[in-house]
Amino acid sequence: ALENTTSSLTEDYLSIKYPLVQKKQNVLINAAVLPDANLVAAIKKLKSNQALSSEDSIIAYRIGGDDLDKIAEESPENMTEIEYKEPIDKIENVCDLYLMNESILMRDFDCLTQDRKSAKISKTNQVIAAENIFIEEGAIVEYATLNASKGPIYIGKNAEVMEGACLRGGVAICEGATVKMNAKIYGATTIGPYSKVGGELSNVVIFGYSNKSHDGFLGNAVLGEWCNLGADTNNSNLKNDYSEVKIWSYAAESFVPTGQTFCGLFMGDHSKTAINTMLNTGTVVGVCANIFGAGFPRQFIPSYTWGGKNYQIDTAIETAVRVYARRQKEFTEVDETILRTVYANTHENREKGKF
Repeated sequence: ALENTTSSLTEDYLSIKYPLVQKKQNVLINAAVLPDANLVAAIKKLKSNQALSSEDSIIAYRIGGDDLDKIAEESPENMTEIEYKEPIDKIENVCDLYLMNESILMRDFDCLTQDRKSAKISKTNQVIAAENIFIEEGAIVEYATLNASKGPIYIGKNAEVMEGACLRGGVAICEGATVKMNAKIYGATTIGPYSKVGGELSNVVIFGYSNKSHDGFLGNAVLGEWCNLGADTNNSNLKNDYSEVKIWSYAAESFVPTGQTFCGLFMGDHSKTAINTMLNTGTVVGVCANIFGAGFPRQFIPSYTWGGKNYQIDTAIETAVRVYARRQKEFTEVDETILRTVYANTHENREKGKF
């Protein structure tokens, strides 16, 4: 919608993989703010040294290339603020990733499908509200049940929904993703590119190249990239006493209330569970954790832990190389540097947990 080159202003250790593209004029947008048509229009109207703000938050600002090198966490001086009076959607805590998925999914569906025609829906499928279903060319959807009466269903390019699967919108199955046979997917759920899912999912966000291929329940959850849930992995998303769920906060270094009664699993990139893993309500898992063993794991599992012990970085790198190769992807020196940096940065979490 912005019709421009995009890039990232991020942490130093991530900037090699996600570099900043510097131009004569640059628009910096708060990544926590979620776009809509009105907001995009307001951002496109910004002139040099103008900022768009809402209450106490800067949404975006436009600056020259020479000033870009001076940017810290706050907006530069001599910036003219323009108040944006429309309501905004903003990610303020980790639960918002699944809580706001329904409204954002519907917004993205309208944007992606505007003035476009869906591929033909095979007659082998059971379909409700076909007008709310969009299938990209190259996708395979046969003998499935697609119910878009409560929200849209989007099937990306070269994705596959196998026979017997039941999808109840709003649901997005992104490019190259696979929904296994007899899977049950409730909205609002987004399955990222080239991920594979099976079993039962409800209000889940899964990023790219992750697998939950087998039976088991996943609800009110967020999985990063390159995760793998072993067969019959289940997560609880509601406490037996229906009380508020607390989750681990890296910033507070303690468990903090979420304000939610439904809250499941948050898993960082490259983490994995063994078969029959049972995860408690509000479990937070770091990067490159390998979860196995009897009983329920802790509700906070630090990065680079292996079944309750310290997970050596070299072993984690070797695993990542093999995982990438299985998907015909190259694990580069940049990828390795990122994982080694995360390992160093999360040492204190493992020490405090006595792993």
